[in-house]
Amino acid sequence: MAAAASPLLLLLLLLLLLLVTVSNAIYCDEDDCYDLLGVKQDANASEIKKAYYKLSLKHHPDKNPDPESRKLFVKIANAYEILKDESTRGQYDYAIAHPEEVFYNTAQYYRAYYGHKTDPRAVLIGLLLIISAFQYLNQLGRLKALEFERTGGLSSKKKGHKQMDKKVEEEISNEVQLQIQGVEKPSLWSLYGVQFILLPYSIGKVLSWEFCWFWRYRVKKLPYAWEDACYLTRTSLKIPANTWQNIDDCRMENLVMKRLWEKNNMERYIAEMRKESKRRR
Repeated sequence: MAAAASPLLLLLLLLLLLLVTVSNAIYCDEDDCYDLLGVKQDANASEIKKAYYKLSLKHHPDKNPDPESRKLFVKIANAYEILKDESTRGQYDYAIAHPEEVFYNTAQYYRAYYGHKTDPRAVLIGLLLIISAFQYLNQLGRLKALEFERTGGLSSKKKGHKQMDKKVEEEISNEVQLQIQGVEKPSLWSLYGVQFILLPYSIGKVLSWEFCWFWRYRVKKLPYAWEDACYLTRTSLKIPANTWQNIDDCRMENLVMKRLWEKNNMERYIAEMRKESKRRR
């Protein structure tokens, strides 16, 4: 049992050692940042700066064309970038003192080096562009699929019957357009990215509309305009805008005249619909 557990324990220790090595190596590779600059760990900022400039004069590519010296200068410059900043130096010292906290040290390193270099605005814009692209493609795919389902392969039939009467073709196309409800054609104005950019304008427009509504119908007590009466009727019945537009004019006028946005009228209308439904049964 002990013999079987020994290789497993050895493997775990080797893995732990590898992780610890990786945790320490993320800052200055296999080297020690302090050793690269030739200073002690308790050196102050002035001593670190002097050591860096001294080594720069010796190993800078403009001063020393030797390829090995160039590689060493890159390491020295990286070590100085880490140690000159109090925040990153503190994280490096913590990684030295706590090499077992591999994941924490790695996260701190990448947050320090890449977090401040990434503009949040660029991330937000990129995210909105990606979401908007998926939204547009999804709407387009749903519309194409629904069109194909409704037409029953009308496009393929057109190819086989080139002499189809144009009037019949137009009637079929119009019928198909009327059948496709609830799925609108993709529009750039409906994309999340565009709506986010236009958010201040949209908020101002809504506030202006609310103020005009309050002033016109609450303060001055004017009768509702036709468009506003249609809006109240549609919202009272919870009918989508595209469905409301497809209602015939006679029925639309009849519903508006019932003033269903008033509670008593709505209750009366619901009762009538229930009676009508029972009578049909």
